Amino acid sequence: MPNMSNEKTKMPHQDPHIRNKNFDEVSLGYTEEMAVNEAQRCLNCKHRPCTTGCPVSVAIPDFISEVAKGNFEEAYQIITKSNSLPAVCGRVCPQENQCESKCVRAIKGESVGIGRLERFVADYHIAHSKPSEKHIEKNGHRVAVIGSGPSGLSCASTLAQMGYDVTVFEAFHTAGGVLVYGIPEFRLPKSIVKNEVDELKRLGVKIETNMVIGKILTIDELFEDGFEAVYVGTGAGLPRFMGIPGESLLGVYSANEFLTRINLMKAYRDEYDTCIIRPVNVAIVGGGNVAMDAARCAKRLGAENVYIIYRRSAQEMPARAEEVEHAAEEEIEFKYLTNPVEIIGDETGHVTGIKCVKMELSEPDESGRRKPVVMPGSEFVIDVDSVVMAIGNTPNPLLPANTDGLNIDSKGRIIVDDSSETSKKSVYAGGDAVSGAATVILAMGAGRKAAMEIDKRIKGEG
Repeated sequence: MPNMSNEKTKMPHQDPHIRNKNFDEVSLGYTEEMAVNEAQRCLNCKHRPCTTGCPVSVAIPDFISEVAKGNFEEAYQIITKSNSLPAVCGRVCPQENQCESKCVRAIKGESVGIGRLERFVADYHIAHSKPSEKHIEKNGHRVAVIGSGPSGLSCASTLAQMGYDVTVFEAFHTAGGVLVYGIPEFRLPKSIVKNEVDELKRLGVKIETNMVIGKILTIDELFEDGFEAVYVGTGAGLPRFMGIPGESLLGVYSANEFLTRINLMKAYRDEYDTCIIRPVNVAIVGGGNVAMDAARCAKRLGAENVYIIYRRSAQEMPARAEEVEHAAEEEIEFKYLTNPVEIIGDETGHVTGIKCVKMELSEPDESGRRKPVVMPGSEFVIDVDSVVMAIGNTPNPLLPANTDGLNIDSKGRIIVDDSSETSKKSVYAGGDAVSGAATVILAMGAGRKAAMEIDKRIKGEG
């Protein structure tokens, strides 16, 4: 029976006043009954607009049709033909701006919960399947992948399934890139990421950690070692700051450092000796998903007051609506149309406050964008002991600086052609290292595309 409800089947969540004190996953996932009920809302449109909205072109109506019949493992097999990280994407992808934004059901109500169903299917597979080695015939060709974030993992998985001998080089001691250092446990449990990495290893992919390519080895040395192509998926890990007075005070963090100490180095667990100031009053500067993650982590570290300072209005905030809603439920305070101008410290060099000005939006310019402008005489100070700058990242310059012939643009992004190849022959790149900071699924799409192009080159077809 079709389910013609205009609303998605609700997802169970932890109570906000309980979850803001722990790092357990907030969203609890669908039961089998909930998943079937939600899948029955899909109209199985012939023109499949949802699939066109997916950066990796998952056959969405096909997998949802299997869920509706209760064939959950069959649904998983359909998803993984295109998407090598379904448990991750089901949790962190902005489906509302991609596949779900194209859903016909959204015309008169809420879209089908595609992301929720993808998460359910992946979790069902993890819970009910037995890990086994994959027997794929090797083709005798070797490819190196630099970076084990979503772009690198997607490229490695695609190549491995085509028979390539793939080695992934990761700078940190744990594979997963931004999935392990950037996204908190309560949004993406690290056991999920580990399972996806283990699945890659079962495909025969080798992963070498603590390998900073550009320092320990160069790209040229990788070619000398016998690799026939290299994919660069190093992400955008260089944090940006505002350039205002006081950014060097003790208690000022980039969001990268703050989240890495918490997520990868487990600063929230007493048995880990990770240095971090336990904030009491903290300001998070920025309005994206990273700012929401930092704010919600600060609350869980015991902060009494957490302020998100954003220079535009709520309507312009780039973070996912779900993340903003969850942050508000967890008693995070939003300071809209507010911009920092100075971080204030005491005689010991520690943060004591953040000086801000109120903003107002100008009339729309030619692009329709309303620019925030300062309201004269509007300065005020918020008392805080910590400040986290979450205003974006740029690609790390280390690899391009130590690689002859690898061209970058004025923003430090690696330049590629339509085939994802860089200015250096047989070196390909994708994800945030090329586009600047973007979404997990777009990075995965770039990795998958590059793998296809590498295959063509090695076969002499490109």
